[in-house]
Amino acid sequence: MTSDAVAPDSAYREAFVWVWLPGATAPVVAGRLDAIEGRLIFTYGRSYLARENAIPLYQPELPLETGPLPLLNGLDMPSAIRDGAPDAWGRRVIINRKLGAAGRSVDPATFDELTFMLESGSDRIGALDFQASPSAYVARETSSATLDELLNAAESVEHGVPLSPELDQALLHGSSIGGARPKALIVDGDAKYIAKFSSQNDLYSVVKAEFVAMRLAAAAGLNVAPVMLNHAAGKDVLLIQRFDRTRVPQGWRRHLMVSALTLLELDEMNARYASYEDFATIVRHRFVQPKQTLRELFARMCFNILCGNTDDHARNHAAFWNGAELELTPAYDICPQGRSGGEAGQAMLIYGNQNFSRIELCLKTAPSFLVSEADATALIANQIATIRDHWDTVCDEAALTDIDRALMWRRQFLNPYAFEGAPGELAGMVG
Repeated sequence: MTSDAVAPDSAYREAFVWVWLPGATAPVVAGRLDAIEGRLIFTYGRSYLARENAIPLYQPELPLETGPLPLLNGLDMPSAIRDGAPDAWGRRVIINRKLGAAGRSVDPATFDELTFMLESGSDRIGALDFQASPSAYVARETSSATLDELLNAAESVEHGVPLSPELDQALLHGSSIGGARPKALIVDGDAKYIAKFSSQNDLYSVVKAEFVAMRLAAAAGLNVAPVMLNHAAGKDVLLIQRFDRTRVPQGWRRHLMVSALTLLELDEMNARYASYEDFATIVRHRFVQPKQTLRELFARMCFNILCGNTDDHARNHAAFWNGAELELTPAYDICPQGRSGGEAGQAMLIYGNQNFSRIELCLKTAPSFLVSEADATALIANQIATIRDHWDTVCDEAALTDIDRALMWRRQFLNPYAFEGAPGELAGMVG
């Protein structure tokens, strides 16, 4: 494999995919992505296929075979590799870096995917990275800040001490980039965090709302990523502990992940067809501990409805992949969405072609998750009771104002629409 890093028109034509294999603290080159007629085609490297410990980057999409691998279902690139590309915020940062102020009005879709891959930081979610070389790995560090640097950012600025570029953009210049919620990577000892920042354009405390939802989800028995709430340079900061990194004496291990969108063999253009029922079918056949996983997934679906998180799209669900088996990751991005009225829909289909944000649909689809009607009713009742009984305590923990509590209670959290058509004993629990 050879690399001509940048084509004459400055568009990248190829990228090399590096991977951290299970248990490893350093990456190896896995293969090459080639831009061919508007699509990205992946080919495993001969050296990777010859490795005794080689694993498919994801099966069945990217089997360990020689030659260019065909794309599934008309996709423009392998979905498992797209999972490793930067998110909306990361893309905005790259556009801003390349175009400055003019980039704020630029549609990210006008940039090619390889540009986003090769110009983003190397500490991305999962265990993939993208390089211009097949032989020399050079990390594009994002200058991850420490927790102390985050909390002391205002004092640093006062004394003229520069912040890391990433923290500076997210904390001080997020609104000038626009288009996505600012984020930064934070390191604190043996843990890494994703930091999400409040925005001056927020109509309510979005960061605190996500903190409240995540804490209530944990109280209700869901497996969720640990969260902390802090304040830095006049902004609320939600810290979500990364579960795709493990600190060991030799360094950091990275864990391969694939999104539910990849599991369902879909891309963003077809994400509206993503279905919890189809997800459940995959869990039954391919996940470790399928019965427990199905119950967990069912519980997350119900909780999303009860807390007003309608942004439960298929990239906000993920699984660890070890080369042979799938395991559901902890829940993340449980973020109640702004809502003024009643009727709402989830980002994924719940029952058949219906996505109404009503627990009635959850009860109808419970058999797909091997959950009986009685167990489903009891599970939902426990979630309602948890939200109701822990509401004040968690809101106090978040220092949520009375105004924000009033904006969220019975709007995002326990909205009356969620109980339309539901058994009376559930609706009656809210009061």
